[in-house]
Amino acid sequence: MANYYKEKLSAQNLFQVYDTQMQRIKQYLQAEIDFVKENLLKSHNVLELGAGYGRIMSKLAPYCNSITGIDISKENIDLGKEYLNEYPNTKMVVMDVHNMHFTEPFHVILCLQNGLSAMGADTATIHKIMKILAPGGTAYFSSYSTKFWDIRLKWFEEQASKGLLGEIDYSQTGNGVIICKDGFKGITHTVEDFKKIGEELGYPYDIEEVDESSLFLIVHKQ
Repeated sequence: MANYYKEKLSAQNLFQVYDTQMQRIKQYLQAEIDFVKENLLKSHNVLELGAGYGRIMSKLAPYCNSITGIDISKENIDLGKEYLNEYPNTKMVVMDVHNMHFTEPFHVILCLQNGLSAMGADTATIHKIMKILAPGGTAYFSSYSTKFWDIRLKWFEEQASKGLLGEIDYSQTGNGVIICKDGFKGITHTVEDFKKIGEELGYPYDIEEVDESSLFLIVHKQ
């Protein structure tokens, strides 16, 4: 799946994904940002995984000390550097979440917009993510709420109609999974999935639904 985003759904194509006319999708996207923003401090150094072209970073940059975004796509990073030109406390790096290298830990790590699915991140990868979270820091992982299925499917239909995704394979699509005939596959993490991850990590965690559209796993590294 990471290769799909690198090869087919990056830069201007990814920009078009979020250039939607669906007001409920716009509300969902903003609700995720607002949820994180409420918990940021100006002293926080933040890392966003799968940052794309910096859409979320631009909204959070004024509320933290610094925010770094990584993405597997060089095209995304190049576009992001232009997109974030007005935010001097931002940095974008071409990097794979499965092979990260940082010399300093981060106070907050973000993996939003169903990022675990997009990056194909398993439990081992999540353990690696937690290693670069500073003691006392917080990691946010989001997926879709089951209440959001109909709207989510319509959004993906909109993307397919723009040619950003392949035709949706309705024979295999359902129960939180969207599959396209060109190889795209998007899954979701349920409450039970997030509970399992939280228990395996061994840190205090919370699971919270936001806006009846997102499901958040919030892990506290104490």
